[in-house]
Amino acid sequence: MLRPPPFHRVMPVLAVKQDGATSERVCGSGRELDGLAARIVRQRVGGCFWGRPAGARRPVVVYGPGWGAGSRPIRSILRDVFAAHAAQDVVLVCGRRQGALAAWGRRHGLAVAPADTDPHDLLDGATCVYAHPTTDLARLAVLRGLAVKGIPDGMSLAGIMTDIANRTDYIDPFTGAPMACADAITLLADWRRTIMANRRIGACLGMSRWKRRRIADFLATAPGHPPFRPDIRAGQRGAVAVWATRQPPGLEDAARRVGIPLWRVEDGFIRSIGLGSALTPPSSITIDTRGMYYDPAQESDLEHILATSPFDDVLRARARKLMDALVLLGISKYGPGRASALPASWDAAGRRTILVPGQVADDQSVRRGGGRIAGNLELLQAVRESNPDAFILYRPHPDVEATHRVGHVDDVLVLRLADRIDRGGAITDTIARVDEVHTLTSLAGFEALMRGRRVVTYGAPFYAGWGLTVDRGDVPPRRTRRLSLEELVAGVLILFPRYLDPVTRLPCSPEVLIERLQDARVWRPTWWMRALALQTGWRKAVARYRAAVAS
Repeated sequence: MLRPPPFHRVMPVLAVKQDGATSERVCGSGRELDGLAARIVRQRVGGCFWGRPAGARRPVVVYGPGWGAGSRPIRSILRDVFAAHAAQDVVLVCGRRQGALAAWGRRHGLAVAPADTDPHDLLDGATCVYAHPTTDLARLAVLRGLAVKGIPDGMSLAGIMTDIANRTDYIDPFTGAPMACADAITLLADWRRTIMANRRIGACLGMSRWKRRRIADFLATAPGHPPFRPDIRAGQRGAVAVWATRQPPGLEDAARRVGIPLWRVEDGFIRSIGLGSALTPPSSITIDTRGMYYDPAQESDLEHILATSPFDDVLRARARKLMDALVLLGISKYGPGRASALPASWDAAGRRTILVPGQVADDQSVRRGGGRIAGNLELLQAVRESNPDAFILYRPHPDVEATHRVGHVDDVLVLRLADRIDRGGAITDTIARVDEVHTLTSLAGFEALMRGRRVVTYGAPFYAGWGLTVDRGDVPPRRTRRLSLEELVAGVLILFPRYLDPVTRLPCSPEVLIERLQDARVWRPTWWMRALALQTGWRKAVARYRAAVAS
C-alpha cells in the first residue's frame, strides 16, 4: 500500500511483501502500530495518494475495481447501496475498463470518479465504503475507522497494520538499504507535499534550456511537470515559476493584472559540485512565493520561516547533525573543495585576521541587499576603515575569476586595502583559518557562522538580524526574533530549500545530497560544461595576450 508516486516512468521499488515462508518480525507494540496508522491517515499517504482530487464529497463510496470472479457482481452490490442510501449520496469509483459501468452510474444519478483518484480525498467526509477487501481504499477506510462493507470478518486495523509494518520490507530508494516503515511514511509525506505544491504551478518562465530537465524534475507533478513557456498565456491557471535572475521585464506587473501568483526560483545553498555559470545543473533550488530571500525590501518565504516556525528539539538536533557534517566534510554551496591555497603558516604577525569574500557586482543579492555599498572595492574600504590594524584576506568570487560574471577588482587596488589575496581551494578551509568574516551579503557569512566565526555584515543578507551577526547594514527592523544557530540552520537548509538526488532524480533530503557530493563519479562534466570550459580557457588566453601586448 505504501508505494512511490510516478515521478518518472521507471521508479525504484519502495516496498516488497514478504513471502509466506518468511517469519514475521515484530515491528512494535499495538500502540506503535496505532501510531503508524494515525500517521498514514494524517499525512495522507498510501494507495495512489498522488491522484487528482475527487471533485465530489459524498457520504458513501462504492469502489468498482477488484469486484470480479468469485465475488458478487458490482451492479448487485449497487442495488443494495440504493436500498440503503439515496443515489445523490453515492460516488462510484470506476477503473479504465469500466466505461459501461461509469455510464450506467451516471444514468442513475451517481457521481463517478476514476480509479486513480486520491483515496484520501474520496474518504474525506465519507461515512460508509463498499469496496473489495484487497483494495487500498478499503484498507485506508479501516485505518480511518469507517464502516466498510464487503470486507471479510477479522479484517481489522491491527491486522492491516501488521501486514504493512511487519510483513512488508521497505527499501531506501537512494541507497538500496533496508528502511523502517516509519521512515517510508516520512519520505512519502515529503513527496506528497512536493507534488501538491508543484501542482499549483501553471507554467515555468525564464529557465535556461540547459537546466530545464533538472527543473522539470524539481517541479514534477507525478506524472508530468509544468510547461516551459516564454511568457504568460491568456487563460493560464496556476502560479508562474520564474528563474529570479532571468525574470522578463514587466512580468510582475503582467502577472498582477491577470491575478496570477509569481513564484521566484533560485539556486539552493548546497547546490552541486561546480558553478552554475559553468552549466552545472543544480541539485538544490529555492522557490519563494512571497519575495526573494536576498531582497530585504519585503518578507520572503525564508524570512517567514525563520520568524514563525516552531523549531522543536528533533528539528534542532537534526540541524546540528547536518551542520556538523557540512563542517567536517568541508562542504559549501559548490560541494567539497580542495584545501586552501594559503600556505600552512602565513604571516599575520599576531594580528586579528579577517576574510572579505568578493561577490559578483551585478548579483541580485548585491543590488538589492547591499544597501549603501555597491561593490567589492567599496566593501574593502569599509572593512579597512573599521579595522585599521587587522590582517585582511580578500577572496575573489569564483564566477568572477572564471570570467563568467562582472565584479573584478585589479590586484593592485585590492592590495592597497588588503594584506593578501586568497585564490583557489575551498573557501571553507580559509574560513576555518581566520578569526572573522566581514561580508556584504555573501553566503560565506552563513558558512562562517556554522564554523563558529564572528560575522560582520555590511548589507542585509538573509542570515542577518536574528541575533547571530554584527550588523552594520540596514537590516529590516521586522526581524525581531532571536534564533539559535541550530534554528537558523534548520530554516535555511532543511525547511526552505528543495533537494534533488542527482542519481535517481527524485526529491531527497539534504543528507542524501551531502552523501552524493562525496562521490566524484556523480559529477562528471557534460559536453555543455566541457564546451564552456574550452571557451573560458580561450577567453583567459586572449586576456593574457592583450595584457602582455599592452605592457
